[in-house]
Amino acid sequence: MASSSSDLLVKAFLLSCIALLALSDAAVAPPTGITRHYKFDIQMANATRLCHTKSIVTVNGQFPGPKIVAREGDRVVVKVVNHVEHNVTLHWHGIRQLRSGWADGPAYVTQCPIQTGHSYVYNFTIVGQRGTFFWHAHISWLRATLYGPIVVLPQLGVPYPFAKPYKEVPVILGEWWKADAEAVISQALETGGGPNVSDAYTINGLPGPFYNCSAKDTFKLKVKPGTTYLLRLINAALNDELFFGIANHTLTVVDVDAVYVKPFESDALLISPGQTTDVLLRAKPDYPNAMFFMSASPYVTGSGTFDNSTVAGVLEYRNPNSSSRASFNSKLPLYKPTLPSLNDTSFFANFTGKLRSLATARFPANVPQAVDRRVFFTVGLGSSPCPENQMCQGPNGTKFSATVNNVSFALPTTALLQAHFLGQSRGVYMPDFPVTPLMPFNYTGTPPNNTLVGNGTKLMVLPFNTSVELVMQDTSILGAESHPLHLHGFNFFVVGQGFGNYDPAKDPTKFNLVDPVERNTVGVPAGGWVAIRFLADNPGVWFMHCHLEVHTSWGLKMAWLVLDGSLPHQKLPPPPSDLPKC
Repeated sequence: MASSSSDLLVKAFLLSCIALLALSDAAVAPPTGITRHYKFDIQMANATRLCHTKSIVTVNGQFPGPKIVAREGDRVVVKVVNHVEHNVTLHWHGIRQLRSGWADGPAYVTQCPIQTGHSYVYNFTIVGQRGTFFWHAHISWLRATLYGPIVVLPQLGVPYPFAKPYKEVPVILGEWWKADAEAVISQALETGGGPNVSDAYTINGLPGPFYNCSAKDTFKLKVKPGTTYLLRLINAALNDELFFGIANHTLTVVDVDAVYVKPFESDALLISPGQTTDVLLRAKPDYPNAMFFMSASPYVTGSGTFDNSTVAGVLEYRNPNSSSRASFNSKLPLYKPTLPSLNDTSFFANFTGKLRSLATARFPANVPQAVDRRVFFTVGLGSSPCPENQMCQGPNGTKFSATVNNVSFALPTTALLQAHFLGQSRGVYMPDFPVTPLMPFNYTGTPPNNTLVGNGTKLMVLPFNTSVELVMQDTSILGAESHPLHLHGFNFFVVGQGFGNYDPAKDPTKFNLVDPVERNTVGVPAGGWVAIRFLADNPGVWFMHCHLEVHTSWGLKMAWLVLDGSLPHQKLPPPPSDLPKC
């Protein structure tokens, strides 16, 4: 009889556990969509560009890598198997990862890297987002070749807020190095100087005809007269903000960073690393008897060296009167677009100033109107001492560094999110990232004589649902420079920007709290500032860094620790069992 009672107790306990697991699964299950499975094999493959063949790191042997397609509400499951000698992580750039921070990807922030011969399954649900994203490696400079597009379509039956295009085309802007990009940054960090620049820019992995022996390696977009194409533009370059335009065609901007904007027309646009921009290309109504270059060239604000070249693809029209199946004529005249000059900061200000959220009932701009926490960051360059018995190539014999609030962020050897979740932060990080610069100065005026920086692994802690206003101020230390800052885990609203020093008394009166653009990556203007607002409603540890990879390598990065809320759906679930170990 006693054993029968014991069995009943065991069964009751098991049933309660199953019920709890069901509730837990329901909390993270896709609300509306299906599950889409992908297999990513990280492997070496040969690629030939600029008359030179080299072995590069790829996914499934492809460069750029495979496209992920899903719908809003879908769950995406990507099994990543590492077959190369490098440790690897992947980041799903712009996907908010609501309560799925274990899938976010930055090395030593949310996970330890996937080591050679090991695998990890990234498992996340796309909640309340649709548009153009991309995936890329998030360790060292491996994203030089490890990247690809993510297209999230609206839920079935939900139209775009613009006329449905005839066709959709991803257009990924990147860079190409003849050298191994890992060797480039390794040498730069060793010597303390600036890294060598890329040898070419690319469109969908192809350099195009302006580079040596690359005419055959040209991206061609073939269009039908009288139709409209949605170009999903992605800047996957490591270190270059880029202008883009198509000769004799006006583009209509309809979306940035996977958020719809009030449409506006422009002959050219600016897109920083980490940003995406969707544009409508309206093909001419009649066959134009011409072909047109689509080109990208750099926007440069710093004083360092840069790749001053231009990548081009070709827009070709199908001739409706031709009997040929191909019906494209390579002997037609070919027109070039006029892009802004390489240091045209006024174009940057005018273009970004036109970006506005739709702010409609269906697509509201939920800007935090009240602010719980105001934060002021300086972002810019600095220097660190040269080790003894070494010659360094940075400023005045030092090493280049970069900082947020004079803290050059040091990545730990244990993943921050794991240390937080397990209560093992001691010796890994300190929860005391400065809310304001410790030593204020004239940020855009004459720089201080002392350019040496501090360093450490510090996090800024936010209670769940804290509304944050963050002002990021560029500094003139070692030269003013634009910084595209990317925040993981959140979208934010760009409520204000300007040049010179931010004025806390006057500038907030000009903030746009009605229809500011919503982004995940924003350019801090060279010699200026930008103000953003976001709601800390996603528990976890979230990286924030400059998307110029050289600046990230030098330390222009930090992390936010958002604490759990009180309710079950406001807490970060435990890590998956296959989470890589350091």
